[in-house]
Amino acid sequence: MAEIIDMPKLSDTMSVGTLVKWNVKEGQEVAFGDILGEVETDKATMELSCTVPGTVLKIYAAAGAQLPVGAPILAVGKKGEKAPEPSAPAAKESPKAPAAATPPIPETTGVACVPPAPAGGTAPSRPAADGTRAKVSPYARRMAEKAALNASALSGTGPGGRVVARDVAAAAAAPAAPSGPVNVSVPPPADGKGVQTDGDLAVGGMRQTIARRLLESKVTVPHFYLEVEVDAAPLMAMRESINRRLAEAEGKDALKLSVNDFILKASAEALRQVPAVNCSWAGTSIRQHGAVHLSFGVALDDGLVTPVIRDAHAKSLREIAIDAKTLIGKARAKKLTPAEMSGSTFTVTNLGMYGVSGFFGIINVPNAAILSVGATVKKPVVDAHDRIVVGQRMTLGLSGDHRVIDGAVAAQFLQALKKSLEEPTAMLI
Repeated sequence: MAEIIDMPKLSDTMSVGTLVKWNVKEGQEVAFGDILGEVETDKATMELSCTVPGTVLKIYAAAGAQLPVGAPILAVGKKGEKAPEPSAPAAKESPKAPAAATPPIPETTGVACVPPAPAGGTAPSRPAADGTRAKVSPYARRMAEKAALNASALSGTGPGGRVVARDVAAAAAAPAAPSGPVNVSVPPPADGKGVQTDGDLAVGGMRQTIARRLLESKVTVPHFYLEVEVDAAPLMAMRESINRRLAEAEGKDALKLSVNDFILKASAEALRQVPAVNCSWAGTSIRQHGAVHLSFGVALDDGLVTPVIRDAHAKSLREIAIDAKTLIGKARAKKLTPAEMSGSTFTVTNLGMYGVSGFFGIINVPNAAILSVGATVKKPVVDAHDRIVVGQRMTLGLSGDHRVIDGAVAAQFLQALKKSLEEPTAMLI
């Protein structure tokens, strides 16, 4: 019997997926494990594996379409079998057209959005206008669960007011409340040229997720900010010395340590000394984390991802550097898995390579803080003998969640971090 394959939920926060490309066509035989195509989630581009062997009877969605989780994308069955018709039509629009972009479904925050349904049959819904209870079709209920929607809150258009798949699909595609000005029209350039072409750009899943998560963080988390200046001269000298020795010992393929590798290692050590920062707000309690899982920002053309170095507290500087380089390579190739981008306890973001002297990042929820790293700059400083000399200084900014940590605790963390960076040989022990 033919089976419809739906848009899968490939990450915890995914609500909409973009079909980047198909590797199969209608009439083609597929086996278990074959790669049917690629799907762009809110975090990465991932391969779509075949779980139902047979013949591709029908492809419901064209490459480039954006679809909610649970929407039908293709049917697989026996050769010559008629493809079933889905209850809701799949979106065929290309994301190049702004109006076709499907807004994201709000992410759940630990509270169940869909009430438990009885096994089999139909799930009871909200009371209808005549006092009876509306019904939800099993397929629509499954779609609603995957899309984190409350089926009981939807209006049914099926027989007798029954909630069917097209009702869920319509609710998933319903525009969210505008988060900014609606009217953004401005006069065109007087010279007819300007700096770029006037027009709207479609917002992909990654940018939609970034917008939603950062808005959530900035609105719901009470940020506070601290800043400290670090003498980076010892760190820069040790980095140069280590990289030179690695090159002499290992040749052209030698590991090359970056400034960020030292920042990550020093952050892990500072969190070991001030573990109160390695916590999360849990609603009615503060969750303490025994392990240090460090995430760090990697800029891509279409957004930002934060891969995670697991158990950084137990890793050497070299191990952290190797992990970071591996994750950066996978991020740029869009091969990071959801597991490699979730479960962090602290985040480091670095704009020093762009010459930014200092800044404050937005907290990566549910972390209690984020460290922002500026460029190392040469400037006149007063040394221990009260002489004005040329020094190398780095500015570090910390954004903290005031529900979890107070200013004194954050200051202690920065103090420990500053000491590690100004006495970097301790990181090698």
